[in-house]
Amino acid sequence: MIALLVALTLLQAPDEGTFVVRQDTLEVARETFRLASGRLSSGGSGWTLATTVRYDRTRPVVVLSPLLEVALDSLPLTLQYDVADPREPVRILGQLGRGRFTVRVLARASERAREFPATGRTVVLDDSVFALYQIAAWLAGPEPVSVTAIVPRGARRELLTIQDLGIAETTLNRARATLRHVTVTGGANQQVDLWLAPDGRLFKVAVPARHVAAERATSP
Repeated sequence: MIALLVALTLLQAPDEGTFVVRQDTLEVARETFRLASGRLSSGGSGWTLATTVRYDRTRPVVVLSPLLEVALDSLPLTLQYDVADPREPVRILGQLGRGRFTVRVLARASERAREFPATGRTVVLDDSVFALYQIAAWLAGPEPVSVTAIVPRGARRELLTIQDLGIAETTLNRARATLRHVTVTGGANQQVDLWLAPDGRLFKVAVPARHVAAERATSP
């Protein structure tokens, strides 16, 4: 909880930028995002994370556009997620209720809903959207923390462990960088490495098992 309060204090100013997504050394997508604090659609205060990832290096072009609202205690409140895929466009809606997060999937000719238990620390993640890991990083501390991750597009719930390993060296856009290293272990991705600036902003997400990394661009 102390780590979360420190992170929220540091991130009072809006944060926006672009991640360059590469698989091995090949650029496969770009993700633009904006994180801002303010009044939410529910009327309370919290955070809004809007991000758009465009996978356009192969055909068909797929665009993923989640809009997530997060309470001041980091719990996900609402999700509106548009999947622009010409094979099957989908809108995903998420809503936090008492002890559960309800996900509705609206497709061309069908609608389905599913409830996921959401007690304790809970985050919304996606295998192909990397800015969402900013919220997960807020929960990291020097000791391992258990977190429930809901992956709406993958229709699954995972138990993850998040830990802040402190300052370490990595590469950022092919240059050496010294950043704060947070690990997210468990689930389908096995391990995800997050790298953050001293002010808590997310600069790099790496998924070693998939040979994928999203790195913040120094310029648009």
